[in-house]
Amino acid sequence: MGMRLIGLFAIVPISVLLTISFFVLFAVRKVEIHGLKAFGYVVSALLWMAALLLFSGGIYMLSTGHHPMSGMMKEMMGSSKCEMRKHEMMEREMAEHEMAEHKMMEPKMPESMKGPCPMMMKKEEKK
Repeated sequence: MGMRLIGLFAIVPISVLLTISFFVLFAVRKVEIHGLKAFGYVVSALLWMAALLLFSGGIYMLSTGHHPMSGMMKEMMGSSKCEMRKHEMMEREMAEHEMAEHKMMEPKMPESMKGPCPMMMKKEEKK
């Protein structure tokens, strides 16, 4: 029942489109240039068709509870999941490879510097 109510949200864009259409038709009545009037009527007709399309989609969702594009979206997501996994695996491998290279490039201390500091040894001997 919850998914079906989402079809009611189609009311908002429908009302916006019809309001814009009203103002386009209002402006067309004031215009005296024939070409601009024709353009206004075409724009108004396109707005009415878009509102009709949204209205029919909203009615479909109210009656069935499914989005008209849900089948295609599931197909697309199903095929891209494998690609997404491959991409994630490649990113992990690249990160591991970079970490290994970083460890190899760390400066290594010479053997002579390992152990106690020679300067500290001399100070201790003087005391």
